[in-house]
Amino acid sequence: MADRPYDIVVFGATGFTGGLTAEYLARHAPAGTRWALAGRNAAKLEQVRGRLAVVDPGWAELALLHADVGDPASLRAVAEATKVVITTVGPYIRYGEPLVAACAAIGTDYVDLTGEPEFVDRMWLGYHEQAERSGARIVHSCGFDSIPYDLGVQFTVEQLPEGMPISIDGFMRTNGSFSGGTYQSTIEIFSRMRSASAVARERRRREGPPNGRRVRGVTGAPHHDEFGGGWVVPLPTLDPITVLRSARALDRYGPDFSYSHYLAVKRLPVLAGLVGGAGALILLSQIPPVRTQLLKLKGSGEGPSEEQRAKSWFSIRFAAHTGDGAELRTEVSGGDPGYTETSKMLAESALCLAHDDLPERAGQLTPAVAMGPVLRRRLDAAGIEFKVLDV
Repeated sequence: MADRPYDIVVFGATGFTGGLTAEYLARHAPAGTRWALAGRNAAKLEQVRGRLAVVDPGWAELALLHADVGDPASLRAVAEATKVVITTVGPYIRYGEPLVAACAAIGTDYVDLTGEPEFVDRMWLGYHEQAERSGARIVHSCGFDSIPYDLGVQFTVEQLPEGMPISIDGFMRTNGSFSGGTYQSTIEIFSRMRSASAVARERRRREGPPNGRRVRGVTGAPHHDEFGGGWVVPLPTLDPITVLRSARALDRYGPDFSYSHYLAVKRLPVLAGLVGGAGALILLSQIPPVRTQLLKLKGSGEGPSEEQRAKSWFSIRFAAHTGDGAELRTEVSGGDPGYTETSKMLAESALCLAHDDLPERAGQLTPAVAMGPVLRRRLDAAGIEFKVLDV
């Protein structure tokens, strides 16, 4: 690692979120951080580098590396050249595996933005043990999926007494929109639900339960919750899965831990529309010709203006209860979730892996397990707030 020419390489910087991640690094990477951009289109990479040179003329000479998901040798060369690879090239179920394979083989740390449960499970089945042997830390979901939830629950647990049963409800509210890449990935997730379920079952079979402890997800039911922020409905995304994996890996979550995950909206008709729309998308995405048309509605690389992003926000509240009847309320909050804060979380995750003193762990890890409080301090300093609320 010490002999590698780069600390961080950004793969996918010509996309919308990848470009924002590169711009964040251009503004906030500590002095002496060695980094580069990678992609298959040299002309587009040069355009991104030109934008970065406006931020700081010193980036006019930033290195540009060739990398193509269809060329495994190019991905291996990138992985060999750096300590950490950031990738925003999705949907990951289509494009992600070759880079994970290269990093797991070589011992290079890896971070992505995926919200795709099937991809994460497939990568665990295929590369976790190899990454453990090589020393690679494969850390998925280092954006709004799933950092605020994973680190927010960990922050909440750390405020509670040790050795107690803990149950936590998480409530997410936002006015932000999400990227074309996220939309494309969502359609892929909906269209592959049977396949995803089969892969998840195989992973559960091979992992087994945590020794001597109980960790479980509780689906819950739609209801009105004043603390949560209005009408709430269970949100079956990758985020609660990530939280529960951290809980299984870390004894600090106690002998009996449960988590419920909700989306909150102010008005019941809005909630009904969201649920109905999601149901329709799930059904329509099963029909190949219709799925093709759905994928054309919003392409990867599209996103809102800086002015629109400046008006966006997110808030995730956590209500915790312990076995002795104690209660705790916490919150994680920030700005535009799908773009500004996601690129910040992704970049800070890579900087954390590249520069910080972290636990000696390897393999496929959640953000809380790989980086935990160290990353949380970085994000807090960068404007994403973790706080305890009055009960």
